[in-house]
Amino acid sequence: MTDDTFRDVPEADNKVPDVSEGTSENARSDGGAPCGVPRHIAVIPDGNRRWAKRRMLPSAAGHKAGVEAFRKLLAHCTDIGVKYVTFYAFSTENWKRSQAEVGTLMKLLLEKLLDVEKQMGSYRDKVRFLISGDRSELTPELVAAIEETERKTAKNTELTAVVCINYGGRDEIVHAARKLAEKVRDGSLKPEDIDESAISTELYESVPDPDLIIRTSGELRLSNFLLWQSAYSELYFSDLLWPDFNDAELDKAVAEFASRKRRYGK
Repeated sequence: MTDDTFRDVPEADNKVPDVSEGTSENARSDGGAPCGVPRHIAVIPDGNRRWAKRRMLPSAAGHKAGVEAFRKLLAHCTDIGVKYVTFYAFSTENWKRSQAEVGTLMKLLLEKLLDVEKQMGSYRDKVRFLISGDRSELTPELVAAIEETERKTAKNTELTAVVCINYGGRDEIVHAARKLAEKVRDGSLKPEDIDESAISTELYESVPDPDLIIRTSGELRLSNFLLWQSAYSELYFSDLLWPDFNDAELDKAVAEFASRKRRYGK
């Protein structure tokens, strides 16, 4: 989760645009997603702390509200035919926050992972969870909850939710480079055979690159998120703080995506 200094931002509006606008040639519709709907949406959920500050609440209240926004996001993405959602829950840089806030975030992640079936309600048999990032710095209890969540949801096929915990884009590339170096050292890989596909294979998760990356709270940067995978992603920046992000704003982002021409350098 990212968050910077407090500032006023607009509340969510309730107008839902027609996401069918835009032609099929302008946006990917593979993987079973309806025409104009991105196959993979990635989210940088910024603004939890500012949301809480506006209401004179502790930061923990903002993070809890952010979890609820995430749950609603997964439900709506499932309903409109998105196949993958990647969510930036805790970055490698977030360890720099106060010990109290880091503890609150880790406790919240543990609670929600242990109770994921209840959290997802009627969607519990639809959403598969994968946890992406370096698990070596996480507590044994959290790692166990991660493994159990992945196991329990492994057969769900409508939507894959990749939750990034202790994740950094640069760190992921370093991880992939080390894996490839090990293969070169043991003779199973020649240096000249290292290409984009080889690097992609060694990333944390084998999912398609995101078609659309959404960042909330009005900030205009990627913050070390999916640096390798975002080469040709469309970007959408919302002024809403993450807990205020709703179905209508997601529909706006999808409609904007559908209206763009994706040329991939052509």
